[in-house]
Amino acid sequence: MKPKKVIFSAMQPSGTPQLGNYLGAIKNWVGLQEDYSCRFCVADLHSVTVRQDPESLRQNSLSLFALFLAAGLDHERGIVYFQSHVPAHTQLTWALSCLTYMGELNRMTQFKDKSQKHSDNINAGLYTYPVLMAADILLFRADLVPVGEDQTQHVELCRDVAERFNNLYGDILTVPEPFVSGAAARVMGLSEPSRKMSKSENGSENNVVFLTDPPEIIAAKFKRAVTDSDNQVRFDPENKPGVSNLINIYRAVTGKTVPETEKEFENSGYGAFKTAVAESVIAELSPLQDRYSRLMADAPFLEAAVKRGAERAAEEAAPLLKKVMDAVGFAPR
Repeated sequence: MKPKKVIFSAMQPSGTPQLGNYLGAIKNWVGLQEDYSCRFCVADLHSVTVRQDPESLRQNSLSLFALFLAAGLDHERGIVYFQSHVPAHTQLTWALSCLTYMGELNRMTQFKDKSQKHSDNINAGLYTYPVLMAADILLFRADLVPVGEDQTQHVELCRDVAERFNNLYGDILTVPEPFVSGAAARVMGLSEPSRKMSKSENGSENNVVFLTDPPEIIAAKFKRAVTDSDNQVRFDPENKPGVSNLINIYRAVTGKTVPETEKEFENSGYGAFKTAVAESVIAELSPLQDRYSRLMADAPFLEAAVKRGAERAAEEAAPLLKKVMDAVGFAPR
């Protein structure tokens, strides 16, 4: 039997995950487990490029790990782990940093964006974190990397650095391909549908549906969602961004197409449509929330799962790191 291709993906524990994270990434990852060998990472090292409260970081990291499992990521079939628990990530980063050019890092658009948002903390980690991202991917010999539109640049850098390493030291690193799935949904803000769903975009929690929001809060947020004045449920992102965003959310959780959604609500006003979207999201998230609550209440299970994930990830990463260290010329222990 032909071995399954390896997929690597990660998410930062920067706060409570929201509907955009779920529909744009996590839900899609769950579906990939059947056909691929998956490695999913809580990217806590990446998160400290922005100032973090230590206790909040610990709690957010554990919460994200539990949400991964609650959503259906299988920590026995694949590997689910904390990035900071596997030192090989940072060891490989240094070797790759010495093959990454400043001109390449200068072109990274996310560094420019984050530098503007956090002008009081433009640090070296923020500048070089694309190299850590490359190490994350290459450490597990990932063949494919699920990416959104804002991450393709980082995968291209990863490919360039891997090819440069292989040209110098032999065919050691797997050069990954970006994996863009049509199943992933791009979710925009409820009160600011011109931008991705994010509390940081406008500071309003009504802009965001968090995965742990209770049903009544979810319903209230969708009721307040921005639409327009013509009261027609029609997909038109340019002229009707708010309604189009709600259609995208509805089809992502129900599996219906845009034409099916338009047909279903052709004689309905926005009130009925918003209620239906809210109910579909609540139905999607309720089982996840139940599993999450049980996991967070079971400290021994979570502790064992975290430890097992770290052990399995470290064991899998070790051979590749040794090959890199030997190839570069570091003396063996």
